[in-house]
Amino acid sequence: MKKRSLSLLALLFAALLALAACSGGGTDTKDTDKKDDDTSSKDKEETATLPLKIENEGEAIKGGTLQYGMVSDSPFQGVFSWELYDDAYDSTIMGFATNSLFDTGEDFLITDEGIGKLEVDADANKATITIREGVKWSDGEPLKIEDLIYAYQIIADKDYPGVRYDGDFRNIVGVEEYHDGKADTIAGLKKVDDTTLEISFKKLSPAIFSGGDGLWGYAAPKHQLESIPVADLLASDAVRKNPVTLGAFKFEKIVPGESVQFAKNEHYWRGEPKLDKIVLQTVPSSSAATAIKSGKFDIVDSFPATQYDNVKDLENIDVLGRPELAYSYLSFKLGKYDKENKVNVTDENAKMNDKALRQAMGYAIDVESVTKEFYQGLRTRGNSLIPPVFASFYDDSLEGITFDPEKAKTLLEEAGYKDVDGDGIREDKEGKPFVVNLAAMSGSDTDEAIVEYYRQNWKEVGIDVQLTTGRLIEFQSFYEKVKADDPEIDMFMAAWGTGTNPSPAGLYGKEAEFNFARIVSDELTNLLTDIDSKESMDATHRAKAFRAWQEYMAEQATTIPTYFRTEIVPVNKRVKNYNIDYIDGTQLHEIELVADAPVK
Repeated sequence: MKKRSLSLLALLFAALLALAACSGGGTDTKDTDKKDDDTSSKDKEETATLPLKIENEGEAIKGGTLQYGMVSDSPFQGVFSWELYDDAYDSTIMGFATNSLFDTGEDFLITDEGIGKLEVDADANKATITIREGVKWSDGEPLKIEDLIYAYQIIADKDYPGVRYDGDFRNIVGVEEYHDGKADTIAGLKKVDDTTLEISFKKLSPAIFSGGDGLWGYAAPKHQLESIPVADLLASDAVRKNPVTLGAFKFEKIVPGESVQFAKNEHYWRGEPKLDKIVLQTVPSSSAATAIKSGKFDIVDSFPATQYDNVKDLENIDVLGRPELAYSYLSFKLGKYDKENKVNVTDENAKMNDKALRQAMGYAIDVESVTKEFYQGLRTRGNSLIPPVFASFYDDSLEGITFDPEKAKTLLEEAGYKDVDGDGIREDKEGKPFVVNLAAMSGSDTDEAIVEYYRQNWKEVGIDVQLTTGRLIEFQSFYEKVKADDPEIDMFMAAWGTGTNPSPAGLYGKEAEFNFARIVSDELTNLLTDIDSKESMDATHRAKAFRAWQEYMAEQATTIPTYFRTEIVPVNKRVKNYNIDYIDGTQLHEIELVADAPVK
């Protein structure tokens, strides 16, 4: 098996070199084929100990503008509403002007340090949110309980165009009646006084303390939005051009898809920010390292792990690292999303609705070699659908689906996928030509080469995998096709940002629009329900429920984790102090600079 792995890697390197030659740039590959096990181990040890914070000497200047780079090979959508957005880039942008009500601490559990304080009465299935007095929106209007309620009303509206009206959200008493037009208000939302909101739920579980069970963690500026029909919000100036926010910074200038300029929010509840402005610009992955080296940016978000070698020794930056609230995965299309009834529907006749076939596709790919050769310890093979950053829920004893091409071949043979004509490619169970269509996102030359390597892995076990559209797909178009259940997609490779709630119901539930595999079964529903049940208020019971769900998902292999991820954050040396720890990280209003321009 070792010999076969090295042979396939040689093909991967050849593909990478060819791609680099065609593009005239991209990832520097001159040393890729010279790495040995010792070098890989050294890289892995190095990246595992990346610092969480930096402290640079020098007196802070007054004000200043922070230059922030967001690595993206596609324009951002520009949907600046927590109720309506659906991709990570818009989320990153909104993070500077967030409308979040809650802070989180250990295990990402809600604390009392944010705008809102959460109290839970599990026996009565009720929660109470108390907001701080004196909090104002960026336009000076006071935050009101009505703003909390209005966010729920947007999502529950019959014309809501977003993806968050799911089974979890419908756990709030009265939401379905409001959505169906049978009630003018949501019965489960009660304004107690000017700072207190009481919420009634159909059930409560430990997920409430992580922002689950239907609890919505953001406010929406009713005074700005209420005159706009919910069906028109997505295209409105209030969402696209001049959002009113609660965060440390406010939107000042937006160049659609390219950049956002923020000004400090003088009404920020935690105090006046020390910076005057932040300018966020997108930067292609192919030029991110060059931009950092030239001093174009102070901080870079979503920096490609495959380019770590290009920046790790630069003298004008420090590189910080932390486990990422995300995992990469391979998933299979098993059905459709019924928009009218807002449920996923599994098609028993779907091409990929064969457990043995899906398992074989997972066992065929050599994830470990890719992580070692291209990610310098910044990716490790995923063994479950709960990433290690959730320390209380992650189970490192799970094996997951490992690289085992012989097992893949056996599974395919036993399932009836045989090479009938002797050409090395298997036919389907009826002896007809069999092709699996893969959708994957475009990115760097390295990303493209890795996809080609996996296609070669599948060919080695006799499966012909072709790219949907014949090429890798641009980010926004990729997710449009995946969400629409494009019939050209049999399987796809993507990644989830999990957020701070470990509950999988929002990604894999029957009503979850994010359940892109469209897997639905009574057993899955029962397992998800158990994770977020009242019985799971007992930590031991919930741990067992998480374990049972993970084992089930590994067996079904509808979504196979590929990588757990380490996030790296290059920071220019003119940033005085910066800490990316999830618990004690630097607050945006605290950031200071020690020079007028980034260090080159």
